[in-house]
Amino acid sequence: MLDSCDGRVGGLYVHVPFCAQKCIYCAFYSEASSGELIQRYVRALIRELELVAPALKPRTIFFGGGTPSLLNLRQWSEILSAMDRLNLLGAEEFTVECNPATVSLDKARLLREHGVNRLSLGVQSLDASLLDRLGRVHTRDMVFRSFEILRRAGFDNLNLDLMFAIPGQTLEVWRQTLREALALGSEHLSSYEVIYEEDTPLFQQLQAGRFDRDEDLACAMYEELVERAASAGLCQYEIANFARNEKGASPKSPHSLPTRACRHNVNYWRGGSFHGLGPSATEYIGGVRTRNWANTQRYCEQLEQGKRALESREELAPFARAGETAAFGLRMVAGWPFEDFQRTTGHDLRREWASDMETLVRRGWGERSRESFRLSPTGLRFADAAAELFLR
Repeated sequence: MLDSCDGRVGGLYVHVPFCAQKCIYCAFYSEASSGELIQRYVRALIRELELVAPALKPRTIFFGGGTPSLLNLRQWSEILSAMDRLNLLGAEEFTVECNPATVSLDKARLLREHGVNRLSLGVQSLDASLLDRLGRVHTRDMVFRSFEILRRAGFDNLNLDLMFAIPGQTLEVWRQTLREALALGSEHLSSYEVIYEEDTPLFQQLQAGRFDRDEDLACAMYEELVERAASAGLCQYEIANFARNEKGASPKSPHSLPTRACRHNVNYWRGGSFHGLGPSATEYIGGVRTRNWANTQRYCEQLEQGKRALESREELAPFARAGETAAFGLRMVAGWPFEDFQRTTGHDLRREWASDMETLVRRGWGERSRESFRLSPTGLRFADAAAELFLR
């Protein structure tokens, strides 16, 4: 849990909704926009930071998108200077997502100078035809060039994002991507199976019969991912996330995280509180979930009037909140230590979800010990279906 002893929230997520162009698989709120709207967004974001700053003491910060690295040097300087003025810098982990097409040495150095210490590079594939298929604006050469630039700028904690089960992707193409990506030696790897979200061009192509889903191939690709990541010295700590241990670091317990795990995301999976700023961003504090308008124009208008741009508010009952926390936490390889779950939620997993855990054990999807419950390797592959049992 990230909250400070004085009750201030320790997690901060900032959504940057702009992209050079929209990828065909993306269901996140993002748009290709003009410089004028981006500048208006920057001013509105700074106003939102001012509104929440008294309740914030960030231990982890994550700028996601969209494409945060699309912001220019002046815009980044405005945001970071405002954060400095509001005493919001100095987080233990400060991540910014980057597209390889929008990385420069000057921008990387500016981020580093202001305490950004972790960058996530949206690679997705190293196959030229698949990058084109997905609508990515970067080339494979840009990935290697950007990685070298970020190292030169002093970043020693880099994540690579990859995708598998892309239409047209063969197992051999996936193996080659993994070989090349792992050879870069990043400290973290995130790799996600393609999801077909409604209202995306990729989903429409699937519905139109332009390609078929191959579940067996997707499973084979996932197994290849887990095996090759382990061989490269990356520890799997969540379904799609793998991280290194720093030299000399050894696990303190079976539930310990690798030292390069993304602490910001772990806070999500462990039911922690966080502020969410920017268009469409979700915030979760004290069992109350709010969401900002998924409309940049509306977002800016609300902040220009001096108020948060909240579209919705949902307060979860304690038991429903505990079930949701259980479901999210089971995404992690360590699962839930029973004492940790009870301390986090006030509920006992052994008593109130006993039959659900037994169902998963019988199915071969769950493993229970005296101290904890976790999903088996097979259960992790089908974690969404397993998690549904815990939701109330």
